[in-house]
Amino acid sequence: MKQDLHPKEYRNVVFKDMSNEYTFMTRSTTPTRETIMWEDGKEYPLVKVEISHQSHPFYTGKNVLVDTAGRIDKFKKRYAKKA
Repeated sequence: MKQDLHPKEYRNVVFKDMSNEYTFMTRSTTPTRETIMWEDGKEYPLVKVEISHQSHPFYTGKNVLVDTAGRIDKFKKRYAKKA
């Protein structure tokens, strides 16, 4: 097995689900420039994610379509002209 393969500098990081504002803290090495004030009054690095276990259809049992780039509107506009 290779030596020194895994990073050693883990730190507490807050992840925020942008579709429903759910936040959770875990240890990570992911780089980020943003920070957030956590429930304990301390400031932690913030990573924004599009989907988490609180909004993913597999875990929620709901078939929710997350359209972050406006693709559905673009599709409707494109094909509305031809109809």
